[in-house]
Amino acid sequence: MARMVNENGCGQELQSIELNGPGRGTARWGPQHAGALELANLYSPGKRCQEWISVVLCFSLMAFNFCHLLVNFHLGHMWYILLGIVAGILTADFASGLVHWGADTWGSVELPIFGKAFIRPFREHHIDPTAITRHDFIETNGDNCMLTVIPLAHMAFNFLTLSPAEHYHNYPWHCYVMSLAIFVTLTNQIHKWSHTYFGLPGWVVFLQNCHIILPRKHHRIHHVSPHETYFCITTGWLNYPLEKLGFWSRLEDLIQSVTGEKPRSDDLKWAHKIK
Repeated sequence: MARMVNENGCGQELQSIELNGPGRGTARWGPQHAGALELANLYSPGKRCQEWISVVLCFSLMAFNFCHLLVNFHLGHMWYILLGIVAGILTADFASGLVHWGADTWGSVELPIFGKAFIRPFREHHIDPTAITRHDFIETNGDNCMLTVIPLAHMAFNFLTLSPAEHYHNYPWHCYVMSLAIFVTLTNQIHKWSHTYFGLPGWVVFLQNCHIILPRKHHRIHHVSPHETYFCITTGWLNYPLEKLGFWSRLEDLIQSVTGEKPRSDDLKWAHKIK
C-alpha cells in the first residue's frame, strides 16, 4: 500500500490508514495507545546515562576535530573538500535508511539489552509518531552521537600523531568523515523536525522546503502503514532511487527466504497491543 502513495497525496492517505490502523485499545495510535504507554515506560535511567555520555563525547570530539581541520585548511583541497562533504551527506542518508529499515523490520524489543535500548524507540515511533517531538535533546540525539564517537576519536588520534605531510594528504578524507559524523549526529534531530509542525525556526523550514534536510511532507510517506518504504531520514535524497530499484523489498525477500522471518512482525505486534 505504502509503495503506491505519492508525495502529493500522502497526507490524506496517512490519516485514513493510520487512524483506522491496527491499534485497537482506548486509542488507535498516539501517546494513549497501550503499546506506546508500555514502550515509553521502558526508557530507563541506564539508557539516559548512556545518552548523556555519548552526547558529551561526540560534541567534544567534534569540536576538537573541527579546530584541527581549520588549522590544517588548504585552498588547494577545495574541490576535494566539497566532494567529501557531499559524499558524507549521501553516506549518512543511506546509513540512516539502513539502520531505520533494519530496526523497523527485524528484531524484537525482547532481545537482551539491544531490544529495549535501541529497538524500543522505533516501535514506539510507529504507534506514537509525535513522541519524538516530546523528547529533549539528549534523548533525541544520544544514540546517533554514540555511533560517531569511535570514528571521531580515531580522527582526533590522527591529528595528534600524524606528521604535517600526512595531515595534508589525509585532509579530504577527514572532511568526508567529519561531514558524515555531523549528518549522522543530526539525523534524529532532522527526523524530529520532520514531525514538528508548529514552532520550527525559519531556517529549519527553509532547509526542509529546499530539501536540504528531510522535508515533512516527504517523510509522511514512510508513516503510511505498514511502514515499508522511504527509510532514509537524514536528507531523504536516496529514498526515491532506492524505491525505484526495489532495494528494501528485494533485501527483505532475500532475508525472509534465508531465515523464514517475516518482516515487521514485531512492529505489527506492538501496533495491535491493547493492554
